[in-house]
Amino acid sequence: MDSLQKLGFSEKTKLLIIHADDAGLSHSENRATIEALKNGFINSYSIMVPCPWYYEMALFAKNNPQFDAGIHLTLTCEWENYKFGPILPISEVPSLVDENGYFYKNRDQLRENASPIDVQKELEAQIEKALKFGLAPTHIDSHMYSVGANPAFFKIYKNLGEKYNLPVLINEQLMEMVGLDPKLNIDKEDLLIDNAFVAEFKYFETGKLGDFYSRILENLSSGLNLILIHPAFDDSEMKGVTVNHPNFGSEWRQIDFDFFTNEENRAKLKENNIELITWKDITRRKV
Repeated sequence: MDSLQKLGFSEKTKLLIIHADDAGLSHSENRATIEALKNGFINSYSIMVPCPWYYEMALFAKNNPQFDAGIHLTLTCEWENYKFGPILPISEVPSLVDENGYFYKNRDQLRENASPIDVQKELEAQIEKALKFGLAPTHIDSHMYSVGANPAFFKIYKNLGEKYNLPVLINEQLMEMVGLDPKLNIDKEDLLIDNAFVAEFKYFETGKLGDFYSRILENLSSGLNLILIHPAFDDSEMKGVTVNHPNFGSEWRQIDFDFFTNEENRAKLKENNIELITWKDITRRKV
């Protein structure tokens, strides 16, 4: 049974989640995410619990339950001068950190060093921290899709969805991107995102990021679709966070914000018969 059937839609329906990753990463990221939720047409976001600006975004989520908010499970920190690590004491999850006590920069380092036991403890702690704050997450997903760094981590990820009765972001394209074989790691009962769209650096580098998003909206296929974006402002704070990292850097994030708060771009949804859906809707409709 495909995703549309599982959700009770006809086979020609174009469903779309426009999702903002990385809320909580910085004040700039938070401000842009909140403004895009209120005045733009993103309809979902997820929060990074271990980050310094988590509290600000968690407070917003608690006070604004009308917006679709998930937990952006975090095991990596890719930035050069801006660092964060586990919410658990390092002594409890020593395999998750580098020599300075911070998360590893990439999935390869995580794969080489992290133990499944430590991954499970830390991810569960991140969810529990959000729940104890009073949040009611609509789903769980993963920063840099690092849960796909190891099949054991991916199993933990799916098991956490079952434990907390939350849908988890599962998509074949994202799995292949991080080197995880979909055939070996997807079960028939899993609800899949049919198409997940994440811009590549070449579109930013050539000034075609907006064109990339426009083409998605103009050519969207039927099914359950997801666009992953990272809205923030190209200000001094985000420039500091993303120094020497133009891939998903502050300029890129400003373009994401600008595109998905533009009314002409919002109009493309209606023009192309696209129906926005949230993770909360998915939970209600799943049969």
